[in-house]
Amino acid sequence: MKKIIAVLLLSIVVGTDTFAQNTEAKAKTVATNIRAEKHLSSSILLWMRTDKARQAGMDRWKGPHSKIISANKGLWEYRQIHFVENNSGLWQPISGVETTIPTNRKIDGVADVTLKNLFSVFRGKKQNKLAYADEVNLFKRTILYAAFPKNSKWYSVAQPSEKIEARSMVFFKKKDGISDKDFKNFINDELTPALANTGMLKELRNKAYNPWKQEQWNTPNVAHDNAPEVQFQASLILGFSNDAAMKSFFSSEELKKLSNRLSVFCSTIHAYEIAETLTFVKNGTQLAQYQK
Repeated sequence: MKKIIAVLLLSIVVGTDTFAQNTEAKAKTVATNIRAEKHLSSSILLWMRTDKARQAGMDRWKGPHSKIISANKGLWEYRQIHFVENNSGLWQPISGVETTIPTNRKIDGVADVTLKNLFSVFRGKKQNKLAYADEVNLFKRTILYAAFPKNSKWYSVAQPSEKIEARSMVFFKKKDGISDKDFKNFINDELTPALANTGMLKELRNKAYNPWKQEQWNTPNVAHDNAPEVQFQASLILGFSNDAAMKSFFSSEELKKLSNRLSVFCSTIHAYEIAETLTFVKNGTQLAQYQK
């Protein structure tokens, strides 16, 4: 009889603990008055060839290669995000979460692509073929992540005239045991609105990615190795008035509070410092010269 009672008590304790964990892993909807636009978008993560000088590849990317991509009539916006070469991770340490960027998977930059609509995928086939052929000249690896409009939003956290002189792009990997739905809800309904409400940002864009599929961007003679343990499920682009404001944000108490919640949903947070963000297509129009 005592054994039966003990087993019942243990079941209750375990069940209560499991219920608490499940409740904790549900997104808390955060209200915000900040307006957000939805966009169909993708992030193409890029690694430069290592048998050539890194800067030579970066220069070709924003030179001849950019002209191939910019000519795509289906683009609403095309930005190149060039990361600084030495990136170890800006996010403050979180227990149980990888915040240090491993050197063997350190990304050099991201093609930040926004489409006019779903039909743009077909309008850009000609330019994509040209891009495919040129990739091998500068990249050793390319990985494309896509996001539907409901999971890809630009928040109006500042006036268009305000200068942005520092940026970071942050990648998130979902923790094992967290469902795709709960993770997307956390990124869309809790984390991003909470960041918008801090008042510390001049730019805020989020993407909760669709499951990665190599065939979406399977260029020849370039690696697309992306094992499950290194795949990302979301990203943020954060803009600041200057470097001091960015450093203040990453060391702030506001971020520390958010990090406690992030540890429930994420196993990896890689925050890259951005060297420059170059815009080649804006509001559906190809620019004669890129804008910083």
